[in-house]
Amino acid sequence: MLKKIVLAQLALWLVVFASFAQAAPKIEHWTTANGLRVYYVPAPELPMLDLRLVFDAGSARDGAKPGLAMLTNSMLDKGATGLSEDQLAEQFEAIGAIFSSSTSKDMATLGLRTITLEQEQKAALDLWLKVIAKPDFPQKDFERVQKLTLVGLQAEKQDPASLGGKAFYQALYGDHPYGQPENGTEETIQALKVDDLKAFYQQHYVAKNGLLAIVGAVDRTQAEALAEQVAGVLPVGEAAAPLPEVKALTAAKTVKIPYPSAQAHILVGQIGNKRGDDDYFTLYMGNQVLGGSGFTSRLMKAVRNDRGLSYSVYSYFGPLAQLGVFEIGLQTKLEQADEALKVVQDVLGKFQQEGPSVEELEASKKDITGGFPLRTANNSQIVDYVGVIGFYHLPLDYLDTFTGKVNALTREQITEAFARRVQPDKMVTVIVGGDEK
Repeated sequence: MLKKIVLAQLALWLVVFASFAQAAPKIEHWTTANGLRVYYVPAPELPMLDLRLVFDAGSARDGAKPGLAMLTNSMLDKGATGLSEDQLAEQFEAIGAIFSSSTSKDMATLGLRTITLEQEQKAALDLWLKVIAKPDFPQKDFERVQKLTLVGLQAEKQDPASLGGKAFYQALYGDHPYGQPENGTEETIQALKVDDLKAFYQQHYVAKNGLLAIVGAVDRTQAEALAEQVAGVLPVGEAAAPLPEVKALTAAKTVKIPYPSAQAHILVGQIGNKRGDDDYFTLYMGNQVLGGSGFTSRLMKAVRNDRGLSYSVYSYFGPLAQLGVFEIGLQTKLEQADEALKVVQDVLGKFQQEGPSVEELEASKKDITGGFPLRTANNSQIVDYVGVIGFYHLPLDYLDTFTGKVNALTREQITEAFARRVQPDKMVTVIVGGDEK
């Protein structure tokens, strides 16, 4: 009941104070005595606090055990200091706090959201630190999570989108860590033991391999005290070694996966860009015109509006610590797959050579800059950004300078970047659907 009251009150405060959010949040940074990097944004308008621990412990660190990072992260709240999963959940609920966790290819996160009333904040932080510092990894819960993961992997065999996505990454990355599925394979998940999770946790969930993002109604002195509390429960450890560089494709590759469906799922793409590289903004803006702006994008107009070949088509760059992906995706009728693919290739080829028009560029600038304040309108969104900024070592003024950098882009810069970075003749194409040939 307390949680519902608190969240309702916070929702009201968000409506009241959202109109005052104008300038991008200013990020302060320091490092604790044991090496935990801290990124702090004061947000005094609302009586709430968001904490986000981010570790270099994503699936790219799985090694020969794909799925290890994901299972480790998902097990942390299944029991700690003798408290069961249900007991932990009930205690977080009772004080109106929210625990969260996630993994991606690069990172693993642990989050806490709480009100800043002294008693509730202290109780929430104490409970969160128990989960972080002393997870129990109960055998029964591990077996349950393991079985659920195996059930999910079985279900993915009947999901053409999952089949296509995994084949796409494997074709792009080969034996690079990014080529491994984040949720593992049936063989690797079945082979995992609790001791594997404990060892991964002990190696990667350490101060020098992580950072803490703090956003909320606490001043600098209070933030420093919070950071020392969090750092104090973490072993010092060592930062993970840099991931290997990604090798560029040298030739086009097509992968066809038989699947009994009237639809073909198509993915086309190549190796993309890193977080923070020099072409980030030019590629981001160019993609907005190409396939990132929904119904107004070039791909949508050509594939859906003009020819009715698909309900939806998209493109995006997914930058990572090493080179991420550039991906175009759509679904279409099996008998139209070749035609739809040809249209996508033609649109991409023309855009790669000519870039956006002046009108397209200006419309995309307005769309991006106009929507940007809404993407940093609350603490939860800000702490996400701050965690990413810290993890990828982006400039502390990244949010403050974002719209200025977008507005400064020229058509010529975008065209040059796409001509240099996008190679339509060296792309991976994955088609799921149809009979085996």
